[in-house]
Order: sequence, then structure tokens, then C-alpha cells
Amino acid sequence: MTTEELAAQEFWDELRKTTQARIGLGRAGNALPTRQVLELAAAHAAARDAVHEPLDVGSFITEVRRVGIGEPAVVRSRATSRAEYLRRPDLGRLPEEPTQVPDTPADIGFVLADGLSPYALAKHGAGLLAELVAQLRDRYTLAPPVIATQARVGLGDHIAERAHVRTLLVVIGERPGLSVADSLGIYLTHLPRVGRTDADRNCISNIHPPEGLGYREAARVAAGLVAGAHELGRSGVDLKDTSRTAALGPLSVVALN
Repeated sequence: MTTEELAAQEFWDELRKTTQARIGLGRAGNALPTRQVLELAAAHAAARDAVHEPLDVGSFITEVRRVGIGEPAVVRSRATSRAEYLRRPDLGRLPEEPTQVPDTPADIGFVLADGLSPYALAKHGAGLLAELVAQLRDRYTLAPPVIATQARVGLGDHIAERAHVRTLLVVIGERPGLSVADSLGIYLTHLPRVGRTDADRNCISNIHPPEGLGYREAARVAAGLVAGAHELGRSGVDLKDTSRTAALGPLSVVALN
């Protein structure tokens, strides 16, 4: 290896420490090195598995039950299979049977949805829920959690309307990529009801410690958004999280009018 090649390798090796993106991979002739090709294939396989492998509901119920906010209910969307769920997003937003949803009035409701990465929910869902409960339980009443399978975010509106919760937090598996297959998102909707749109929600994404956002930080941001939503009487585009831009001081949430 020449001096120039060594310097280039050291440059890219250092830069790769700052990102999960595949950069400066090198080449072997006119192609990528064999190792990089194999790593890319493995990442693609992991992403596909994350999408298609179903949630082990029984094991997940056991983990969620340990959080201690009541017996989890299980709701399924109208998508009858994983293949149909991927082809028909509309069915993932509708409950299979509305009567499956318990009537549990509370300030905060939690829906734990498999989304596009059941693997992410299985890996991080119970831990994130525990941190959310720790941040919220002293200020609000909390409904027992609902586990939703073959679910899109909009399914939470049906659940929340039936359960009569004031603010809904949907914890859902995010679309896997070639760098991350186990990322969760939190979607907050204040005064949820059927017909709400994404403009009525706030999202906290990229939750997958240790590389992504940690449970505690995500829960802290969520608690700030909940407080702001209750103060404003709404969530969505008017509600802004400023916690990550403030250099000093406590978490703050502002409204844009």
C-alpha cells in the first residue's frame, strides 16, 4: 500500500466513526471489495427479516406485563397476512374487530405496534415503554398498554377513540434500512380520534440504543411534548420540541401560531 493509499484509508476509517452510512468502502478492480459486498448482502437480509418475521406476541406480552401498568390487550388490524399488510397500508390502519379494544379512560394511552419492523418492537418496545412510564406516571393517569399487530400508525386512532384516552403514544417499528433494522418511532396524538392525519401528530424517531436515540432521552422528549400538548390543547405541526436545540435550561416546547 502506497503512502497516498494509506492516508486515504486512515481518512475514511476516521470518518466512518461518525456515521452508519457506507462511505469510503474502497474497491477491488471495478467493484467493491468482497468483504463489503458480503456485509451489504447481510444488511439487506437483516432488513428483510426485520420486516417479515412476525412478532412473538406471547413473549412480548410477558415483557410488557412487567412494566406494571396493567394487563396488555392485543388488537390486530384487518390485514390478514404480512404480505397483505405490506400491499395494503389502508388495512393496517383499521382494527379487525372494534370490540377488541378495551374501554380504559386515562390521560395517556400506549399502543405498541409492530409496524414495518416487528424485530425493533420485540427488541426495544418493553424497555422504551418502561422509560415512558417512569417519565409520565407521576403527572398523568396511564391506561394499560395495547399491543397491535399488522399495524400502521393510524390504527392507534381507532384504539384511542374506543379506549377514551386523552393523549396517545404509538410506539412502532420503523422501516428498516441497510444501516439500521431495529429502529422504533413514537407518534404522539393529542385528543386522538378516527380521521386524524399526520399533521396532527408529533414524531420522535431513530430510537435504537446504543447507536440511536436512547430510551431515556426519547421518553424525556415525549414527556415534554405531552406537557406541551396538554397546555396547547393540540399536537402536530403547531407543537415543536426545542429540547435538542437549547444549550441550557430544562426541556421546552413551543407553539407556532
